[in-house]
Amino acid sequence: MSASELAAQVKEALEADGEEFASRVEAEVEVLREEIEAGTFDNPQAIVGLEYEFYAVDAETDALMRVPRRLLEYIGFEKELGLHNAELSTAPQPLSKYGLRAQEAEVQAKLDAAQNEVAREGMALVSDGLWTVPPVGETATGYLTDSVEEEGVRLATNMSAAVRYHAMANTDYAAELQLDAPHVSLSADTVMPESLITSIQPHYQMAHAHDLPENFRYALRIAGPLLAVSVNSPFFPPDLYHADPETILSEGWMENRVPIFESVLNPSDDEKVTFPRDLEDIDDALERIATDETVVPATVETGDRFDDEFAHFRHKHGSFWRWVRPVFGGRTRKGANARIEFRPLPAQPTVRDTVALQAVFAGLLESLPRREHPVYDQSWAVARENFYAAVREGLDADLRWVTADATETTDTEELYAELFELARDGLELRGMDAEEANRYIQPLRERVDRGVTPASWKHGRVRRAVDRGEPFAQAIWGMQSEYIDEQSETLVEGTFVDWLGDDGA
Repeated sequence: MSASELAAQVKEALEADGEEFASRVEAEVEVLREEIEAGTFDNPQAIVGLEYEFYAVDAETDALMRVPRRLLEYIGFEKELGLHNAELSTAPQPLSKYGLRAQEAEVQAKLDAAQNEVAREGMALVSDGLWTVPPVGETATGYLTDSVEEEGVRLATNMSAAVRYHAMANTDYAAELQLDAPHVSLSADTVMPESLITSIQPHYQMAHAHDLPENFRYALRIAGPLLAVSVNSPFFPPDLYHADPETILSEGWMENRVPIFESVLNPSDDEKVTFPRDLEDIDDALERIATDETVVPATVETGDRFDDEFAHFRHKHGSFWRWVRPVFGGRTRKGANARIEFRPLPAQPTVRDTVALQAVFAGLLESLPRREHPVYDQSWAVARENFYAAVREGLDADLRWVTADATETTDTEELYAELFELARDGLELRGMDAEEANRYIQPLRERVDRGVTPASWKHGRVRRAVDRGEPFAQAIWGMQSEYIDEQSETLVEGTFVDWLGDDGA
């Protein structure tokens, strides 16, 4: 698609009638209410799914690479924000030993095939929280801020040709478009700085739609602990920093995906990207999405899908940017579902680590409500504090947890011992034996036992390199090279703990 064609499509999108769009959303909410009350969104069992993002690098230099669109289509991956991104989604499966095996096998099969194909182009797909090596001959600043104006429309040079992405920079929605994180700042004309980050997004579909608010409340209380054990984005591309290495190493955060997403896409006077509040009931979930500020209204073309009955509501949901969010969907009436999308987690070093987080998340949402666990009564403010403490410090954060006997603890070992036991319980409730449940949990349990996360692994390598006298940029790029080398041997079948020596480093 040429720049002029893209600009014309963006201009057409921006001409959509906002009032008409809002009216359609309101009418579709009524349709959803009726269908939920009729039991359309209820299902016989819990179901899980996964979205998994990657970025592409040069197989020899580890520098970021743009993925040709024809190649992206050929390998069966979907485009994401940046030209360097690729995303796969799994088919939803029952939460059972067979369903989780199918999730893992599907990711392995698609990724293995994709890696073989991109290798022919001199590329590799990397599973990571944040890229740090810009394309050869370019700076990260230039790559993230390059844009052109075409017929009065601002277009990001390195952004996928998706109208909604480009429209965000040209709409009345006043996103800051300012990257603001510890010792990093960057001004842009588009949302392109958000393409620094990649994530995994497990989905948990509960059997009964009206159980969503209770499950949502539990999901908020486990968000901090699950993020703390999975942190994987402690460093930016070096040219974005404006502080000395020692300051960055001592004051930097472990999960910079969060400040990137929040600072780039939030307006100065609002928080669309944020840790959400508890839901009162199912209607509260519908109303929050319906009344959320619209970024790019649209007149959505509809077809014969069941969820076309609420197509404008779904369009609006696409910019309902919460770290945990309710989802209502289904191509068919039989497949209609209410689910929770868990968005805090960065992409992980390996597929097994990714599926471990998916399994633990789902297991917890099975066990916690069934056991009426008292963490349900932990205050929302504490859950939010835990989340942002995990962003800053990972496993070193002083997280507060409520144990099964309703006692508050800040002991990390006690917290995770119970968390993993509850996850095992939830998986066994879905028919797994203890051995199989523990196979999913073990990669995360070993991180806690060793006190190491992917982020602390990265931080330790950069720290040691700087202490040896290496320039800071070289230290970051050397760490990134080692990360990619380790991943090349373990991505499809290994785990992050395979990278660790006896000393846990």
